[in-house]
Amino acid sequence: MPVRTEVAMGTLVTIHIVPAGAEPALDAAFAWFHSIEAICSRFNEQSELRLLQAQVGIPVPVSPTLFEAIRFAVLVAAETGGAFDPVIPGQGVSYRDLELDPATQSITVHRPLQLDLGAVAKGLAVDTAAHELAACRDFAIDAGGDLYMGGQNPEGQPWEVGIRHPRAEDGLLATRRLSNHAICTSGDYERGRHILDPRTGLAAEGVASSTVIAPSAMLSDALATAAFVLGSRDGIQLLERLGVAGLIVTPALEQFQSPGWALHE
Repeated sequence: MPVRTEVAMGTLVTIHIVPAGAEPALDAAFAWFHSIEAICSRFNEQSELRLLQAQVGIPVPVSPTLFEAIRFAVLVAAETGGAFDPVIPGQGVSYRDLELDPATQSITVHRPLQLDLGAVAKGLAVDTAAHELAACRDFAIDAGGDLYMGGQNPEGQPWEVGIRHPRAEDGLLATRRLSNHAICTSGDYERGRHILDPRTGLAAEGVASSTVIAPSAMLSDALATAAFVLGSRDGIQLLERLGVAGLIVTPALEQFQSPGWALHE
């Protein structure tokens, strides 16, 4: 089974492909990670994202990749009441300060702000790579914990994915079987990363981890973050409303599941 690992988007990306002879598909899939990183990075001063946010108050035509990443992020922000927001909290700025024009594929940044498309861009890269690998049918993508499982594993079964226990470093909380779905987890155990509530600018509390299974990695990653911020009750209500499967674990290790969670046992 061909396996390749590369560094992209600040993490290790590993792709497994079950059928042999898939090297060209692997090349194309990894090329998408590097391309989307170059466009959406907030750390590269020459990225298209950084150049966009430097132009305040004027419509800026952008690439299809950047437009889709920001369009999706704004859509999720509106759907979650700002619990997910691509705009870094500060001085009252939010996703509402972005104006998108689909007709001209341009974006207007109305106030000085900083955009962080990290989760959205990584999910978009996973999804685009998965589309590239669709002809291979059976494959798995792991981009620093953002997973997409295509088809079946080498044994001809749905892929089995372990979900990390938020309080036992090497322990598993649960396993799930996936085929043609993505799964992403946001946890308070991630070193050096504090998940902020964009509505307050403070660290989100009350949740140890949130895991979401969805048809796309972009949706799964964004909703895992939003559910973490919203908390167990409102987070599960969000996942139920959007029809995706999810598990939210509190610091006391209480577990809350959406109705679709059990379907992947």
